[in-house]
Amino acid sequence: VQLQASGGGLVQAGGSLKLSCAASGRTFSRYDMGWFRQAPGKEREFVAATSWSGVSTYYADSVKGRFTISRDNAKNTVYLQMNSLKPEDTAVYYCAAGTNWYKPRQYEYDYWGQGTQVTVSS
Repeated sequence: VQLQASGGGLVQAGGSLKLSCAASGRTFSRYDMGWFRQAPGKEREFVAATSWSGVSTYYADSVKGRFTISRDNAKNTVYLQMNSLKPEDTAVYYCAAGTNWYKPRQYEYDYWGQGTQVTVSS
């Protein structure tokens, strides 16, 4: 599976952005999908995940209630809707494909996209 993230940009605090991650290959619907982020000088951290069907989701406490992960298997795409953005959300956001959506650790994911920059100004 090859992943291509897009949709990042510069937004003011309180604003919204929607990230997309397009996957190649016909096996997309077999994979759980996750979003991670890495801020400058910090380790990559888990943001959100969804099961292969999209029925189950899991969020980091820091984004719960503000971010929504969803997927469209017909379009081989997973999304991350980000609302009420804060300066601390500034990071490079990565999408990833794995098989354990309920385990928010990088090593649970087998395939990674290249990342898209999100910058939130105060």
